[in-house]
Amino acid sequence: MSPWPSDYSQAHTLAAPVERSGVGLHSGAHTRVRLEPSDRPGFQVGWLDRPSAPLQRLHPAQVCETQLCTALQLEQGRLATVEHLLAALAGVGITAATLLVEGEEIPLLDGSAQPWVEAIAEVGLQALGERPEAAPPLAAPITLQQGQSFITALPSDRLRLGAAIEFPQAAIGRQLFSLELTPTAFVEQIAPARTFGFKEQVDQLLAAGLIKGGALDNALVCDGDTWLNPPLRFADEPVRHKLLDLLGDLALAGLPQAQVFAFRGSHGLHTALARSLAEAPSPATVS
Repeated sequence: MSPWPSDYSQAHTLAAPVERSGVGLHSGAHTRVRLEPSDRPGFQVGWLDRPSAPLQRLHPAQVCETQLCTALQLEQGRLATVEHLLAALAGVGITAATLLVEGEEIPLLDGSAQPWVEAIAEVGLQALGERPEAAPPLAAPITLQQGQSFITALPSDRLRLGAAIEFPQAAIGRQLFSLELTPTAFVEQIAPARTFGFKEQVDQLLAAGLIKGGALDNALVCDGDTWLNPPLRFADEPVRHKLLDLLGDLALAGLPQAQVFAFRGSHGLHTALARSLAEAPSPATVS
């Protein structure tokens, strides 16, 4: 029997606390996160080294940086690279959780959401009844564009995600992947997909103070027509990871009841759509 809900109609939290630690992708610093059960809707963040600080609910309006990760400016400080953890929580059907953090970045772990899914599976889920803030269908389509990239959300009675990417490197090229999202589909088809980068950009990114924690065991590295650290978990692992990022960014606003498609997506586009979805009127409010 699957440990995951069949769909996203019910609210869930963790059945018990669970903790993971590791290196931050960009800071290179050792960081730690404890996930705890909560009956407050949404994802609340607190700090392990500041236990008296109030919890703060995550929201797309907190996004302050989208270069190679999603970073949030919270009342108690900056928190970077939140997308893989948020994708894992939302993807398996968790609607309420407390994230207690030590450091300014979420650990990268293996570069995918799979280690977070495994951590959640260790303690299991606790049902909270019907999802109290289930997103209503969109009243109208939303489309956002940045240069040659765009993202669109269409009214739907279920959640479907799609992404297309296009890179000159032959090892990636053009890739397209879409699916109707369920917790099991997320765990099996999206969560294992790892972040990826390009060999020719490594020195430039390090000089810019980024990817200090990047390594061949936590990111796929593309070198033209080959990979420096095969094998891939899926033939189209890069585009599946783009869907992972998309889901994690949308989780800041809660999972939408929509069909969402991103062409050459980015954290900037994803989080801009999350803000639009958070502000979008429901059909009942549109005449």
